[in-house]
Amino acid sequence: MPRSPIFAELIRWKRPRADALHETPTDAPNRIETLLLAVALSLGSAIALGLARFAYALLLPAMKLDLGWSFAQAGAMNTANALGYLLGALAFPRLSRRVSSAALFVAGCVATALLMAVSGLLIDTHALLSLRVITGASSALIFISGGVLAARLASARPRDAGLLLGLYYGGTGWGIVASAILVPLTIAHALHGWQLAWFALASACLAFALVASGAARRIERDHMAVPKGAAAQSAHDEALHWPRFSLALAGYGLFGVGYIGYMTFIVALLRNAGMSAAIVTSFYILLGAATIVSARLWSGLLDRMRGGQALAVLNGLLGLATLLPALATHPFTAFVSGALFGATFLSAVASTTAFVRHNLPATHWAKGISAFTIVFAFGQIVGPLAIGWISDGAGLARGLVYSALLLIAGAVLAACQKPVGGP
Repeated sequence: MPRSPIFAELIRWKRPRADALHETPTDAPNRIETLLLAVALSLGSAIALGLARFAYALLLPAMKLDLGWSFAQAGAMNTANALGYLLGALAFPRLSRRVSSAALFVAGCVATALLMAVSGLLIDTHALLSLRVITGASSALIFISGGVLAARLASARPRDAGLLLGLYYGGTGWGIVASAILVPLTIAHALHGWQLAWFALASACLAFALVASGAARRIERDHMAVPKGAAAQSAHDEALHWPRFSLALAGYGLFGVGYIGYMTFIVALLRNAGMSAAIVTSFYILLGAATIVSARLWSGLLDRMRGGQALAVLNGLLGLATLLPALATHPFTAFVSGALFGATFLSAVASTTAFVRHNLPATHWAKGISAFTIVFAFGQIVGPLAIGWISDGAGLARGLVYSALLLIAGAVLAACQKPVGGP
């Protein structure tokens, strides 16, 4: 009886790799140094997503009450951030031809920290909307350039490639945990009491930026890109292959819609179910902690699966995690959902960088990662609006059911994506 491609790949994933069996004692210090470098770089993803985007969900209730926003206005802040993220992703390929990835990474980190601080100075809704757009653009520069640098680091140590990519993207969890701790501690029960929380988040961004920027500069120095002549030849050779990525791109786009639906509305669902603030905060910390440890869980999957199978497996698990609280709003179910979701959703992002690294030459990594990020950004713009519209009419639980269905559909599309070659 023939085996499915995903089943065959999972069998291979469980087998020990030959290069791991022959690692010499002198490799150990270099390995530890490389892993620490990836962790330091991952604080950039903590800034870009964990602090600059996901922290807003914790600030939203206080800001909505204080500024007299409707739910539409509150949701528009996340849409504005996603729009800025899309604009940053569209601009990145052109910028990367003129400026190094490390320089873009550092500029994005510094700009995001400053913009987060400015958010604590404003109370005008239109000004805050504009600021969220700009913050989204600076976050995209961090996330994409960091992905390019992480891919270079992974190629320098192929036996740990999946782990290194997972460590970078899993760094978002540090931002989620920091947000879950800082926001409740710094929000004051007073007029504009939420402003202090923005300053606290900006301080965390700056501290993370100092560490991450040093790592980015070192990777740029030690792992140089391919020479321009090779880049021109590679661009000519690979230009006609983009339609062959369509299934992976479509599956990732549905991931963007489904995952952001969960991240936008899960706290509201838990609150509506009568869960206390302590339970919701614990849920959020658990989700972030699971994101941090996810790198080790899926490193073998990212190393072995060269097509869309890794994204398919992760999308399917995310669909299950999203469905659980929609079927039973109980603290235990919520914690299981948060742990599974946190342990999976950033690995789905890492799987696209692994796919690019497996299937494109190094000269096309920036372009490939940008393409996936653009699709991701479109999904994040559509997700809150579409799932929010469904939730308004049929309830939050029904909205999460549709999010789960979209994630499962994305898994089916990704499973059909075959490898398209390699560097």
